[in-house]
Amino acid sequence: QVQLVQSGGGFVQPGGSLRLSCAASGSIFNINAMGWYRQAPGKERELVAAIRSGGSTNYADSVKGRFTISRNNAKNAVYLQMNSLKPEDTAVYYCNMVGYLGGQYDYWGQGTQVTVSS
Repeated sequence: QVQLVQSGGGFVQPGGSLRLSCAASGSIFNINAMGWYRQAPGKERELVAAIRSGGSTNYADSVKGRFTISRNNAKNAVYLQMNSLKPEDTAVYYCNMVGYLGGQYDYWGQGTQVTVSS
């Protein structure tokens, strides 16, 4: 049974930084992509950043230049470094891993709250 365990997040003032981590517990193979999503109150879940097995990345326009996604393949982990945080970044952040092993799989972390406020 694979679980994605998230850590990090919390409360920070505007302009501050936070780092989110997500690691898979249990055996997971052939990860095609890892990503971070977020959902603010009253809004739909949106993609924040993704990184593929080859290392290519993409970001939501709203976080480009401020957030950086990275991965550690040996640890089956993905990270999100968030700098210059803004109040509009406040949301619950979820990590995600998708791949294929006898069938497509799609795993989600438990979510972690990020609050940016003065």
